[in-house]
Amino acid sequence: MNEDFLHYLWKHKKFTFSNLTTTNNEEVILKRVGDHNQTNPGPDFFNAQLIIADQRWAGNIEIHVKSSDWYVHHHEVDPIYDNVILHVVWEDDIEIFRKDNTRIPSLELQKYVDKNLVNTYEKLFMSNPKKWVQCEYELPDVSTFTISHWQERLYLERLEQKSLVIKELLENSSNDWEAVLFKMLAKNFGLNVNNEPFLSLAASIDFSVVRKCSNNLNELEALFFGQADLLRPNGESSYERELYREYVYLKNKFKLENQGVLPFQFFRLRPPNFPTIRLSQLANLYYKNKRLFNAVIETSEIEDFYKLLDIATSDFWENHYTFNKQSSFRKKRLTKSFIHLILINTVIPVKFLYAKSRGEDPEEKTLSLMSQMPAEKNTIIDKFAQLGVEIEDGVHSQAMIQLKNQYCDKKACLNCEIGNYLLNQEPSLG
Repeated sequence: MNEDFLHYLWKHKKFTFSNLTTTNNEEVILKRVGDHNQTNPGPDFFNAQLIIADQRWAGNIEIHVKSSDWYVHHHEVDPIYDNVILHVVWEDDIEIFRKDNTRIPSLELQKYVDKNLVNTYEKLFMSNPKKWVQCEYELPDVSTFTISHWQERLYLERLEQKSLVIKELLENSSNDWEAVLFKMLAKNFGLNVNNEPFLSLAASIDFSVVRKCSNNLNELEALFFGQADLLRPNGESSYERELYREYVYLKNKFKLENQGVLPFQFFRLRPPNFPTIRLSQLANLYYKNKRLFNAVIETSEIEDFYKLLDIATSDFWENHYTFNKQSSFRKKRLTKSFIHLILINTVIPVKFLYAKSRGEDPEEKTLSLMSQMPAEKNTIIDKFAQLGVEIEDGVHSQAMIQLKNQYCDKKACLNCEIGNYLLNQEPSLG
């Protein structure tokens, strides 16, 4: 038996209400199960209301598999548990007392729960290391409506999580949305390998400096490459030497410091993802779009974003990946797959949070934009597709990543709509 399952049973009232009694045979009438406490210290349910032996009680509920777990968790020495009015357990193996020596009533829940429900739970959700997800055998039987509705909620939940870093950046920048967009774009131009170095670079430059340099591409590139410590005074190309001289001027003019900028990584990166290429593309993006934040907020169609983010490097990088080695000619534009990553990880979270900050409900517009994007390709998406889940667009793929990482891997099946659907389909599970 799992304590999370007992929380589920109590929260959703999945037990017989008639003839409830404590283990001391006192009648229990349940008026309110209380508010589930999932994150804070203290009892499992707050503000419950009960009648026990004709006495009305208001207080908290604590839930354990065994009564003796009260002492295992040392609740007897924690005053926050003194206002527990009922100890809900699966097995009552010992009496529990408050500090004033009054006994805490116990309700042994197993007497009131349908055995078929318990069997279904154990079949579905008890950990099986051979399964990729616990419900993989039953997943094809889940209704399309249930999965589709859950995918929308999962995506919005994932979007809320992505918004947390934006909220933190806003707090640290006096709610300067343009500056936060710049930092988020820089972070995600760095991809997984260089996201922190790119973010540290963006954090080292006041956005007012970026704005002042945005009319001159050489200044922007000098600013970015210089702060990244990628320029040499005696570089082999006139382009690098010119950027270095420009950076020295900008550094003195704007009193720039870059001691906090993290080293950029080239190792094990494909050349198109080298930080040199991504920095030049980022500079060109801000050179081309002087009002980028406004454009991001006003744009709502995927084709318009393709035009907005139709960015290449400067000419030098068409036959270079690093400053000191020439390569074959290649126009290095942002690919659609890279634009999708920028939209998913930067643009849409910023638009979503900005709309909420203005008192708007952005869910419908956000889902509309994400549904215009193709589904991502990775092992999680491929595996769910093999299990029969329809993954048609960006909403679906982001949702399934959220499902796997935040629910399946954490065995949080009881908090999952798919898990709840299956738990209430006992006949179909044999």
